[in-house]
Amino acid sequence: MSQSTQLPKTSQLDEFSTLELAQSLMERLSISPNDWHRLKSNRKVRAREQAAAALVFLIKDEPQEALPRLQQATGWLDHSISAPPCPTHGMGSRE
Repeated sequence: MSQSTQLPKTSQLDEFSTLELAQSLMERLSISPNDWHRLKSNRKVRAREQAAAALVFLIKDEPQEALPRLQQATGWLDHSISAPPCPTHGMGSRE
């Protein structure tokens, strides 16, 4: 029975191109501005975000754009990179 419930969903996904599906995944996995401070240092979330972006560039046949994003995804997972400090914090108005 579970297969019959999955078939319509698969059929609906067939209406979209591979690129559209990858772009949708990238949008879904991107950190929203409202969640940025809470998730900016979450390694799994950041790795997913970068890997999805890399997938979009690979599908668009732009490996030169995909590679740095894959490297960033790896860096998040192996702890070789960290989130930079928020640029808006600690800056008073200077005139």
